[in-house]
Amino acid sequence: MRLETDSVLVTGLGATTPLGGTAPATWQAMREGRNGIRPIERDWLAELPIRIAGQLAVEPSEALDRIEARRLDRSEQLALIAAREAWADAGRPEIDGERLAVVIGTGTGGAVTMLEQDDILERSGVRKVSPHTVPMLMANGPAAWVSIDLGARAGAHTPVSACASGAEAVALGLDLIRLGRADMVIAGGTEACLHPLPLAGFAQARAHSLRNHDPEHASRPFDLDRDGFVIGEGAAVLVLERASLRPGRRSYATLAGAAVTSDAHHITAGHPDGQSRAVRRALAEAGVAPERIGVVHAHATSTPKGDLTEAETLARVFGPHRPAVTATKSMTGHLFGAAGALAALATAYSLHDQLVPPIRNLTSPDPAADLDLVTTARPITADAALTNAFGFGGHNASLVFTTG
Repeated sequence: MRLETDSVLVTGLGATTPLGGTAPATWQAMREGRNGIRPIERDWLAELPIRIAGQLAVEPSEALDRIEARRLDRSEQLALIAAREAWADAGRPEIDGERLAVVIGTGTGGAVTMLEQDDILERSGVRKVSPHTVPMLMANGPAAWVSIDLGARAGAHTPVSACASGAEAVALGLDLIRLGRADMVIAGGTEACLHPLPLAGFAQARAHSLRNHDPEHASRPFDLDRDGFVIGEGAAVLVLERASLRPGRRSYATLAGAAVTSDAHHITAGHPDGQSRAVRRALAEAGVAPERIGVVHAHATSTPKGDLTEAETLARVFGPHRPAVTATKSMTGHLFGAAGALAALATAYSLHDQLVPPIRNLTSPDPAADLDLVTTARPITADAALTNAFGFGGHNASLVFTTG
């Protein structure tokens, strides 16, 4: 099949996150290095060792009709909110639905619906289970609802690759356009899984920070004192389109290249071989030399081992070249299936505004992470940037954005 050579532009952005209910609000908070992590106030916390999370700054009920929201899992609600914002930001394009596709990744989909409805089934019986249960728990639900809402008929896809899901969604969006299967793709990720079971599991695995007494400083990527990630919820969506579709349309950046690899190594521990292959392949596809990358939006979750694996990956790829490196999970927590999409959104903003947001809480940089770590917002002059997202299972996704 002939590959299209047209550039693929980012023309719309949408998000709802622990930092803001919109993409501009989230980006402004990132620029200022604000905190989005706070104590969880739920009755079921009594016996759990984890009591903090990156929780939404704006509840979905403020953006959705009550009747509409009632039939949606929270992850579906967030995807719909972010997609509608991105679509409006792109100018609500007039496009044949046969040429419009949707790709929304997620790590757990409607897991909270499944767990809550199972509790209802066991406690009260079959007649109390919601008739909306199956459409709410389906992992493909967010993509399906967005496609229905916006009339996208060129496909509704759902990458489920743990924490790489959102970035894989953006990579697949690029592929769909380059393969000629769509002219425009609504791509991103969503996650909403604040529930006792995953929190208990992360606590038992010793992967989550237990800095409950100090949530503002709990997420500390690349810091010597880091003790694990902080769970978060949210969604981020990008509108990708063929450059010739609407000549002269404003864009935030060009999605120049992407790559997806697998480590085939370990179910939870990443490996620099697989990660560096993803970065190098994305750079090669984009036709961008490593020395041209001015900023890296790192995956950097704040786990002791994971941050150093990524640091080794970046050292392997860039050698003596030292691009500015930021890690916005220090502000939002880890949005799992939405994390890569949110990083992609922030990368597009970085190139558009020529600014790198800071890493919060980096007071004692780990000397083993020999990187140019950004601790205060930094103006840049760069025409290319990299986004990384790595997930349990050895999933790796890298995206390269340019200004032209």
